[in-house]
Amino acid sequence: MQFGDLELISLSDGVFRLDGGSMFGVVPKVLWEKRAPADEKNRIALGLRPLVVRSPGKTMIIDAGIGGNMDTKSIAIYGIDRSRNLDHALAEAGLAADRIDLVLASHLHFDHAGGFTRRDPSGAPVPRFPRARYVVRTGECEDATHPHERNRASYLQENFVPLRDADVLELVPGDGPIMPGVRVVRTGGHTRHHQIVMIESHERTAVFAADLIPTTAHIDPPWIMAYDLYPMDTLAFKRTFIRDAIEREYLIFFEHDPVVAAGYIREKDGRKYVEPVSTS
Repeated sequence: MQFGDLELISLSDGVFRLDGGSMFGVVPKVLWEKRAPADEKNRIALGLRPLVVRSPGKTMIIDAGIGGNMDTKSIAIYGIDRSRNLDHALAEAGLAADRIDLVLASHLHFDHAGGFTRRDPSGAPVPRFPRARYVVRTGECEDATHPHERNRASYLQENFVPLRDADVLELVPGDGPIMPGVRVVRTGGHTRHHQIVMIESHERTAVFAADLIPTTAHIDPPWIMAYDLYPMDTLAFKRTFIRDAIEREYLIFFEHDPVVAAGYIREKDGRKYVEPVSTS
């Protein structure tokens, strides 16, 4: 879709499944299952939706899905289906991995950064986008490379350490511009340095919300994942952000929604809902 001077292309790296209770934290199942039905293992379906931002001189991808490096056990645990994956989506958009100039990470969990690397013929993980610089927040990289018991399962070293070894990793210390019309803003909450991406052109704003609002089912402020390390930080940022999104008509890209790639958050009679927007 054309967005002012920029082109925004929502892609797919397939679908996967996570425990519904974990995805909605303290919200009772009797409430969340109305929005996100669970399977027999109590898992809900989630999309994997990286976003391409194209300007006349640069092509950037935000996050890159779960990738193809997961082992058989993990594929079963997470119900990963990549029969239609990022390579297919790039090709359909007239792109290929070697056409990407920048790769921007919202954070480094495996379902966002798994597609940053691929296996070479020897089986070693190498950068997936051969000519790209990979842009990662400094604090997020520090946390990811020094995990603890609570987050170790989410930070898989093969997804990002090879970027440092290949000298394609660019660390940025804080909020600010990444390319013309694109800037990052730290939300914290989900991880200490989780960030969203603000895309601005011709007085319009689109937001890649990453795990601040992973699906349309999470638009109410207290609907927060149990995966969030700092849930009260999520709540504080999300409360203000959602109000701004409604008042300023931000176009929100939902990275994990299995059906809706993007839409506007509306409110009527005190109830929040999403008005979907076609991204084609």
